Amino acid sequence: MRRDPSLIPLSHQHHNGLALCVLTDRSLAKDPSPANVARLARRAADRYEIELINHFEIEEQVLFAGVERLLGPDPLIAELIAEHRQMETLVKRLAAAPDADALGEFTALLRRHIRREENELFERIQQRLSREVLDRLGEEIERRAIRVCL
Repeated sequence: MRRDPSLIPLSHQHHNGLALCVLTDRSLAKDPSPANVARLARRAADRYEIELINHFEIEEQVLFAGVERLLGPDPLIAELIAEHRQMETLVKRLAAAPDADALGEFTALLRRHIRREENELFERIQQRLSREVLDRLGEEIERRAIRVCL
């Protein structure tokens, strides 16, 4: 299904997250040295600070809250929020002690998380919410979203 305009700012941020995963995994495969692991861990932590914090806040405070207010509790949303907390923990771990395994765990989790949001949650939202509700959520998402050029 084509992405609803109300969700496009989040999908753009998802694209940036997937790009981070691809670039990190490629670089790590090519050069697993401690210096490169440290550089990649810094990049992941920086990207988290620049964009992912904003992204998680928008999802949790605007999108997820709005969906659950209208449709009721959703186990998928609970799982996605738990994954947000897991990624926060991994980023703190990477910032404190860069580690190739933690970096791989972070990129795998971020990639899987984004795919679940795009392919499961966003599709369901587009099917179940009215145009008016999508537009209202989209206005708030648009207002809050940080735009980053890679």
